[in-house]
Amino acid sequence: MKRINQRRTRFRLLAAGIVATLSTTGLVTAGALNAHAASAGCRVDYSVASQWAGGFGANVTVTNLGDPINGWHLTWSFTAGQTITQAWNATVTQSGAAVTAVDAGYNAALATGANTSFGFNGTWNNSSNPAPTSFALNAVACTGAVTSPTPSSTPTRSSPTPTPTRTTSPTPSPTGGSTPPPSGARQMERLGRGLISVRSGSGNLVSWRLLGTDPQNVAFNVYRGSTKLNSTPITASTNYYDSGAAAGSAYTVRAVVNGTEQSASEAALQLTSGYLNVPIQPPSGGTTPDGVAYTYTANDASVGDLDGDGQYEIVLKWDPTNSKDNSQSGYTGDVYVDAYRLNGTRLWRIDLGRNIRAGAHYTQFQVYNYDGDGHAEVAMKTADGTVDGTGRVIGSASADYRNSSGYVLSGPEYLTMFNGLTGAAMSTVNYDPPRGTVSDWGDSYGNRVDRFLAGTAYLDGVHPSLIESRGYYTRTVIAAWDFRNGQLTERWKFDSNSSGSQYTDQGDHQLSIADVDQDGKDEIVFGAMAINDNGAPLWNTRLGHGDAEDVGDLDPSRPGLEVYKVDENTSSPAGWMADAKTGAIIWQFPSCDCDNGRGRSDDIYAGSPGAESWSAATTGIYNTHGQQVSSRNPSSDNFTIWWDGDPVRELLDATHIDKYGTGGDTRQLTASGVHSNNSTKSTPTLTADLFGDWREEVIWPTTDDHALRIYSTTYTADRRIVTLMHNPQYRTGVAWQNTAYNQPPHPSFFIGDGMATPPWPNIYTP
Repeated sequence: MKRINQRRTRFRLLAAGIVATLSTTGLVTAGALNAHAASAGCRVDYSVASQWAGGFGANVTVTNLGDPINGWHLTWSFTAGQTITQAWNATVTQSGAAVTAVDAGYNAALATGANTSFGFNGTWNNSSNPAPTSFALNAVACTGAVTSPTPSSTPTRSSPTPTPTRTTSPTPSPTGGSTPPPSGARQMERLGRGLISVRSGSGNLVSWRLLGTDPQNVAFNVYRGSTKLNSTPITASTNYYDSGAAAGSAYTVRAVVNGTEQSASEAALQLTSGYLNVPIQPPSGGTTPDGVAYTYTANDASVGDLDGDGQYEIVLKWDPTNSKDNSQSGYTGDVYVDAYRLNGTRLWRIDLGRNIRAGAHYTQFQVYNYDGDGHAEVAMKTADGTVDGTGRVIGSASADYRNSSGYVLSGPEYLTMFNGLTGAAMSTVNYDPPRGTVSDWGDSYGNRVDRFLAGTAYLDGVHPSLIESRGYYTRTVIAAWDFRNGQLTERWKFDSNSSGSQYTDQGDHQLSIADVDQDGKDEIVFGAMAINDNGAPLWNTRLGHGDAEDVGDLDPSRPGLEVYKVDENTSSPAGWMADAKTGAIIWQFPSCDCDNGRGRSDDIYAGSPGAESWSAATTGIYNTHGQQVSSRNPSSDNFTIWWDGDPVRELLDATHIDKYGTGGDTRQLTASGVHSNNSTKSTPTLTADLFGDWREEVIWPTTDDHALRIYSTTYTADRRIVTLMHNPQYRTGVAWQNTAYNQPPHPSFFIGDGMATPPWPNIYTP
């Protein structure tokens, strides 16, 4: 698809003669007037920021030149059939050619001389895209001149960045560029290089991202200060060990494309002690209605580019010390969700309120850029009394639906999409699936009705959608939601009540998202069954509920993906591997006549091809054919992580990382002064390829819960792989990692001993 050169058309439009008229009639008073009584005057800067075949993006800045106003609407008309498809920082509606943009609430107040910006994407006829000829602010016409700067030959999407309003994504430097999406490309984050320097021995390990938008032949030069360290451009890896360098030395990296060195990256993030401490702020504790005191611990986290600068921010859930499993009665403290920059700046805090119970199965939050504006949003279940990041209450502030056992089994339930930068609630809808009759879900006291899961899936193959589910015992309901044009809309809903009783009791305490049938669209692997991208059942093994599963290219000798799952039902196999496209069982363990609570499948041993599988109820590790290759169990079965220099994955448990061996494990990291989460699950706050090369970082809270400590590897690697965060299956895996019983993410390709060169991702970055 050929990109059309960017054109920018700017307007400066001034209201004519209004101020004098209002002043002589005595309508001007001190302070802010309402939107329709203020003395008016305005300037509008309108720019077509980017344009491609069939689509364009525009930015609008409104400057108030009259008296202060509190509430505004801007109107104009298109003359060539342009249609707005998506907007941010304002609510935009269109009727025929007429367009109206209304303030978003948090940017409603405009003092004299103040301005605010909003933007939108739209369609055009590929022939003519003329700019509007006039605007009106609060029904007052603006007139002025039109200027047309010279079009740029290197278009990017950008916009002004007022705070705290939402803007289109600024362009991190450097990236591989952004072009209109090729066929089948998926919308992904526009990331910077993620350059880090980790102290390792007597030198520094410098590491950076290879981006999915880079040219495939890109090479790199590494600089300490102004000194280039490598003699020839680096092509075999994306890390460099600077032996003998002082701790804290400043580094940049420059891409080399077709022999030409590009501009410098951002300065390296310094991990001078092998980790980065991100300061966090624990909420104040409290006392429940029955007199039980509680405090707070940092729990699960996710990441997203909340401000569009190409660097991740952290979204953290705080759990009260009296949080409960659904089977346990009792009051809990409120659940809080915070957003932090890596320097510890807190962007916002959301208080989910008394009507959201605390525990692993209640709050599953998703952090993802759903609307494609370059800024991640945050989605989660809310209720009356939830307070958003700007202090606004959702529903009734005084409502209290807790019963005497601490359960919340009545009252409205909501689903809210929050602005990732400000924490403002942007769209709140009734939560679907609703609770209905409590006993329909498997018991009457409130355990199984509130088993929630969440995820993110590319159901149309291009744009991410939100997945919300309720129940996996007696009844299962899964709903898909789109967030477009500032609104949550339901895409489809799967309900075992209508699809058949064979789909009950099949879900796990997690879900996975993957394109299992290789049609370019994602499916939801829901424990022992899979739901197609259109909400219809895809397959069902009918082997029942369990606690853990892995979905990935576990056997690279077979086409497609595989599923490995352990089972809770005593009559089911202790574990099994299936074809992810059809659900056909490849091999299985015999029943252990037990609840097999944990298991993993990953390439942890180079002595056999593909992934090895193991579990808490079986002995040894098993190859892709279900044959035992070693009788020694790994020391843990909770989590895995790519940590050292080879592609074989390591074991992560509690606060340490180990290398599996048939004769014994080798410790690679023991983290001190930190704690793991989620009781016996002993999971980290998050694992993900957060920055640096393709290896993963791990986040644990410090023991005093005043910092998140991010560890990154000190091992060099001899291969390069595109950042895993530009692999859609892995990236959505990071998004759902916090869901109920946390599990590690997998990419859509095999990483392990003897691996082939991974396919280059087909993505675009808005």
